[in-house]
Amino acid sequence: MSVAPETLIHPALRVAVIGAGYWGPNLARNFAMSTDWELVAICDMDLDRAEALARKTGEPAVVGSLDELLEFHDVDAVAIATPARTHHAIAMAAIAAGKHVVVEKPLADNSVHGAQMVDAAAAAGTILMADHTYCYTPAVLKIRELLAAGELGDILYIDSTRINLGLVQPDVDVFWDLAPHDLSILDFVIPGGLNPRSVTALGSDPLNAGKSCVGYLSMELDHGVLAHINVNWLSPTKIRQMVIGGSRKTLVWDDLNPQQRLTIFDRGVDLDRQEMIRADVENRKGATISYRLGDTWSPALSEFEPLGLMVAEFAASIRGSRPAPTDGPSALRVLKVLEDASRSLAAGSTAQPTQNPTSVMENAR
Repeated sequence: MSVAPETLIHPALRVAVIGAGYWGPNLARNFAMSTDWELVAICDMDLDRAEALARKTGEPAVVGSLDELLEFHDVDAVAIATPARTHHAIAMAAIAAGKHVVVEKPLADNSVHGAQMVDAAAAAGTILMADHTYCYTPAVLKIRELLAAGELGDILYIDSTRINLGLVQPDVDVFWDLAPHDLSILDFVIPGGLNPRSVTALGSDPLNAGKSCVGYLSMELDHGVLAHINVNWLSPTKIRQMVIGGSRKTLVWDDLNPQQRLTIFDRGVDLDRQEMIRADVENRKGATISYRLGDTWSPALSEFEPLGLMVAEFAASIRGSRPAPTDGPSALRVLKVLEDASRSLAAGSTAQPTQNPTSVMENAR
C-alpha cells in the first residue's frame, strides 16, 4: 500500500541552542536552515552574544538562563554547545523536562556523568545524541559502508594522524581536544563500535603548558588489530589522514584533499599466499613475503554539509523513536577511551578499559 505524499510531511520540531560561543553559531545556523526544525530560542548568559547570533538566524527568542528557557519556551529539544564540564547539569535538567538532547563533543567531562545522562534519557524515553560531526561527512559515511560490506576484508590495523599548529586549550590536553574526532569516527565505522582491550597513551609537553601538547594513543582491538592515533598542537603542517589496512584492500582517507578524499588500494601483502608459503617448509626458507599488486580507485562522494545531515538525523531519530547514529552509548564509549588514555598517561603504563555500568550496556548498540 502506498503512502500519500502529504502524510510524509511532518510539522517542524522546536529547538533551542544553548551556548552562543564557538560551536553554537554553527548549530543555530543549521537548525535555522533545516525544514525539520524551528529555531525558537538562543540561550546564553552573555545576552549581547546571544542577541548577535539571533539576528543572524531568524530572530529567535534570547534567554539568559536554562531555567528561563525550560519554563517559558515550548521546545521539543535542546542543542548544548557549552564547555564539557557543564554538559551533565544542562542535559539532566533538559531530560527531566522531557526534552530531547544533542550535545557537542565530548558527551561529558567524565564517564560517570556520561552514564547518568545515557540512563536518564533511556528512562525518560528521550533521544540523547552526540554531535560527532565527522561521522556525518560524505567520506566517513562511505568508509562505514565499505567496512560493513567487507570491502577491505578483515581489518589488520588503523593509523590516524590529526596534527596542526593549533590553539593550546586552557582546560584540556591534546588528547581530549583532538582525539574525540578520530575515536568517534572509529566507533562509527567499525562494526560493533569501539571496544578496545587496552589503551596506551604517551604524551609530551614541550611548552611547559602543564598538559600534553603532543600525543600518541594506541589501542588493542579484537583479533589483534592495533589502532594508533597521533595528535599534535605543534606541527607546522596540517594533516588529517586515516589509513585502514585490511586483508583484501587498504583505504586511505585524506580529509584535506577535496579532489580525492578516499583512495582504495588493492595492493599489499598477499595473506592467502603467505599461508601457502608457511605451509611449505622448503619455500619458506626462500621467498617469505608475497605481495599483491592490484588497482587503485577512488569512490565518488556526494557533497553536503555534515551538520545539516546531523540535525536531520536528530529529527529522524525523534520522530522514529530510534537511537541516533551517534547516540549516547556510542559517545560514552568514546569518553571511556579518553579516560583510559588519561589513566595511562598518569600511570605511565597501559590502561585496561573501564567497565560500563550494566544499565548502560543494556542500552548500548
